[in-house]
Amino acid sequence: MEIIIDKELIEELLEFARFKHPNEAIVLLRGDIKEDSISITDYLYPPYGFSNRSSAGFPTHMIPLDFRIVGTAHSHPTGPNTPSIVDLHNIYGRLMVLLGYPYNINTVAAYSKNGEKINIKIID
Repeated sequence: MEIIIDKELIEELLEFARFKHPNEAIVLLRGDIKEDSISITDYLYPPYGFSNRSSAGFPTHMIPLDFRIVGTAHSHPTGPNTPSIVDLHNIYGRLMVLLGYPYNINTVAAYSKNGEKINIKIID
């Protein structure tokens, strides 16, 4: 599987992570699913989302019915862009994109519900 995302969109997500730092940032990702790829097209701020220095989340029962939500993106202000056990137990959707500090394209990673790393293709 591969994730396809526009460079401008990933830069917006990274900027949001910088803005929320030192707290975590979280958004819902929307996109189109094909057989072997997911194209991320935009994102939503989850209703009643919350964050602090060690976590970010939202009440899942408040998420609008939207079949284009494919997963989440959230930041890791302390650095590593690998999922924690808590991350893996709370994946919403098919995938999770992690934005590691210091929030640049080299610190972005994506994972499936099973914790397997997914290739990210950034397009101009």
